[in-house]
Amino acid sequence: MKPGRARKITKKFLGGFRVSLCPLWLGRSLALTLTIALTNIACSKGTSAASTSSPAPAASTATPAPAAPETYAPDSGPLPQIDSKRTFQYIKDVVAFGPRPIGSESHKKLETYITSHLKGDEVEDDAFTADTVEGRFPVRNIIAKYPGTKDGIIVILGHYDTNYPLRNTGYVGANDGGSSTAILLEYANHLRGKKREGYSVWLVWTDGEEAVKQWSETDSLYGTRHLAEKWEKDGTLKKIKALFVMDMIADADLNIEHDANSTPWLSDLMYQAAARGGVQSHFYAREGGIDDDHLPFVKRGVPSLDVIDLDYGYNNVFHHTPEDTLDKLSPRSLEIVGNTTLEAIRMLDRK
Repeated sequence: MKPGRARKITKKFLGGFRVSLCPLWLGRSLALTLTIALTNIACSKGTSAASTSSPAPAASTATPAPAAPETYAPDSGPLPQIDSKRTFQYIKDVVAFGPRPIGSESHKKLETYITSHLKGDEVEDDAFTADTVEGRFPVRNIIAKYPGTKDGIIVILGHYDTNYPLRNTGYVGANDGGSSTAILLEYANHLRGKKREGYSVWLVWTDGEEAVKQWSETDSLYGTRHLAEKWEKDGTLKKIKALFVMDMIADADLNIEHDANSTPWLSDLMYQAAARGGVQSHFYAREGGIDDDHLPFVKRGVPSLDVIDLDYGYNNVFHHTPEDTLDKLSPRSLEIVGNTTLEAIRMLDRK
């Protein structure tokens, strides 16, 4: 997980007590609350313990999202299919640039790599200078727009920067930064040159997601905090029907979190899409609130879903270490997430 970032809650049942655990190796403060039949140990920074029977409540700062449609039109057609081998190759290409923190030469090279794959598409930059505790850095969100026939926008975000504090350790962020960059490139392949009989889809490679020193509300999510404010001012937010975040989605041992900070009906929709593909066992075994690129939009009332596997290796041991490498990833995991997300979008299009 990101340092200081809200951690998922793992649940075990011991002698009639539910114990929600956070890894001790993180050195984070633990809060212990005892009740007659319940013991909860939860990480700080906004994580709340969740029951196994229902998801944890959404963040208190979030504006209530619009109610979900109750049903979605049945579909017996073939499921969308990404090219998982091609997507995995994109990760290999991205990792070959080495560490890619904001302000670095390799970061600039990756920007060029991304835009080179979007030639002929409608591309817009949201570029600005971020003031951080480590100085001023250029930040650039790259937005590719694919028009649809329906009034409204579906947004898919994924960050392409890597962890700044680890910039001198050989950390390449194959999963954390690499997988999100790659899956958006593959989504672009599916959207390019086709008339969409549905909502417009905007792909956003977000920048400055990582903290430059230690994760906090002001030292993180630089790109999406700026973009959400910009879209709020120009009226774009009102047009967004759903927003998806792709993050750490290529873990070979894939299990997507049930995020309490995401919009409940959108979480349910994603699970329905997974069930249609027969891959629902890879979703929602764990519950808890997660801080990620969706939060600036959740707080403004945009229906949003964080698609993330935040248990990377046993006890999350590979996350934010030089061990975040290609050998921990699987094209099959990319296929599961990619196909399920496209099916969820197709379900939204049919409403």
